[in-house]
Amino acid sequence: MVLDDPDLYRCLSQDPSLAAAMERIGPCRLRGSDGKTPYQALFRAIVGQQLHGRAAEAILGRICALGDGETPSPQDLATYTDESLRACGLSAAKLLALRGLAEATISGVVPDPVEAQNLSDDALIARLVTLRGIGRWTVEMLLIFTLNRRDVLPVDDFAIRAGWQKLRGLDLPPKPAALRAEGLRFAPYRSALAWYLWRLSEEGKAIKNVLTGD
Repeated sequence: MVLDDPDLYRCLSQDPSLAAAMERIGPCRLRGSDGKTPYQALFRAIVGQQLHGRAAEAILGRICALGDGETPSPQDLATYTDESLRACGLSAAKLLALRGLAEATISGVVPDPVEAQNLSDDALIARLVTLRGIGRWTVEMLLIFTLNRRDVLPVDDFAIRAGWQKLRGLDLPPKPAALRAEGLRFAPYRSALAWYLWRLSEEGKAIKNVLTGD
């Protein structure tokens, strides 16, 4: 994603309310291409589900310490016993999801980075949501933050819906289908739109954005 693309800002600023928010927030600082493979990104996502950041990092660190300190490869994960992984803090459901992820990576269902770049957003979503513990939102985060896709709007994300609610001065967050329809006119820059909506949802809160690191 090219963040200094004038067409990106021209597209988003066609909306007066969004243009005002962009002026206040500043340039988009969305950082894609985090250097992870799809397998590594999904591994971390599964470990971190329904956990605060520090708790997730602690569990991930214990799992990595079983080997060379890095995210275990699918082949290495297969050599770890259920007992050793459960001792790291994994629930039974997450253990099954990680086992399934490793098997799917070995069998080719989870693509390597080269294949992933050649698959469309819809194709990746359709393929990966078949895996245990992987939903659409998780794949959308992979698309934005690992594969650097520029036109993804995760309409099921509560913070994004809250950002749109704030942008429009609505009494309630929009339904996902309504937000999806509203977002169409911001294609092909909906990932940047998502970033601004995340920022809008955080305004006034003394918290760190765990997705962007800002």
